[in-house]
Amino acid sequence: EADANRYTFVWRKAIEKYHAKLKEDVSALYEELINKEVVKAMAEEEVQTSQGLEILAQETEKEVEKLTEKIDREPKAIPGGSKNKAKRRELKKIAHKLRKDFIPRAKKYEETEEIFAGRNSYSKTDHDATFMHMKEDHMKNGQLKPGYNIQAATTNQYIVDFALFPNPTDFRTFEPFLDQMKSRGILDKFQNIVADAGYGSEYNYSILEENYSDKNYQIPYTQYEKEQTRKYKKDPSKVDNWYYNEEEDYYVDKSGVRFNFKCYSQRKDRSTGMVRNFKIYEADEFQLTEELTQLAKTKTGRQRQIHYNPNWQYLKEKAKETLQSEEGKRIYGCRKSDVEPIFGHMKSVFGMRRTHLRGKKKVETDVGIMFMTMNLKKYGANKKVKPSNFHFKNKKHRNLLKIMNFCVFISGLKIEFLPRHFFYKIIELIFKC
Repeated sequence: EADANRYTFVWRKAIEKYHAKLKEDVSALYEELINKEVVKAMAEEEVQTSQGLEILAQETEKEVEKLTEKIDREPKAIPGGSKNKAKRRELKKIAHKLRKDFIPRAKKYEETEEIFAGRNSYSKTDHDATFMHMKEDHMKNGQLKPGYNIQAATTNQYIVDFALFPNPTDFRTFEPFLDQMKSRGILDKFQNIVADAGYGSEYNYSILEENYSDKNYQIPYTQYEKEQTRKYKKDPSKVDNWYYNEEEDYYVDKSGVRFNFKCYSQRKDRSTGMVRNFKIYEADEFQLTEELTQLAKTKTGRQRQIHYNPNWQYLKEKAKETLQSEEGKRIYGCRKSDVEPIFGHMKSVFGMRRTHLRGKKKVETDVGIMFMTMNLKKYGANKKVKPSNFHFKNKKHRNLLKIMNFCVFISGLKIEFLPRHFFYKIIELIFKC
């Protein structure tokens, strides 16, 4: 959980709604200025930005100045009133609305959309934190809290790398985290990539097949455990349990309805941009019996269809084969005892359930120190390391060396959030010693 106020949230849908309403008001105002011949024609996209509104305000104010000069040259008494004064009054109202309302709101919405950076929410007190569902829900109402999605790679309960992500779902963090490990040379030291079902998707499997073909991966997909149950294997509605004729390429469901191949289809995943290819099978209009002909239709009277993804089915079968092998069972069985204790120790033993700093860069440093401390503690416990006397008999020299080691340790971390006078105090202590 982020060190941010839980109730200072900003939602993208709300901002998009209000921004769209503002653009409609701006378009109406722009048409009015065009009809009054105050401004020249501009592109619609340019008008609806804060820069475009600034231009409208400047042109309106220039027209007001011109009208003022004309009014000064007019006689004081004009039958029916001065048309220039009426026009100037209307343009002053428009200029005031642009300066005090439209332009500030447009700038605010544009800045907010930049902060979102593809996210659906952020906290006003920590712009890098995103509102997510947390495991700790004291009110039992699914309250969203500002937080960070921490991804950690472990081996033998040692953290070898970690990263922070703003999105709550895990499968979208898989590719960038692997790229980070690869760029740092960490991934070269390991042969197996193991993760839970939250990372098992067609996109992630495709990434592993294309970019990490030299690695073995044990990652179940979302429905893997469910497909192993007896209930799923006997479910007549599942296409996996239907009869398939490979030569003629058709399916027959448990009721006897035949589905022939109709056409190919493509879908583009919004979150990843991946194009997924499907084969569409449609139930024949005329079946063997009248009863089957009725079963071949939906409630609305259309022919039933099934969508089959050959690539996804191939990747699932490969993952299933790996997970069900003896080696795969052994490796995947170690996952829970390897990575899960890391977060348990972090929260329960070390008491870090919430970050101490704000901003992604500072939070990364905060979490990195915690993970490094956990690694050192585990290493000390395994090796039974005892505090050394540094081979100094003089206590003063031993303390000096400890302080110097501590300075090197701190400077090596490059902790920017520590105050500058902290280091000055350390230097003063060294010279006093």
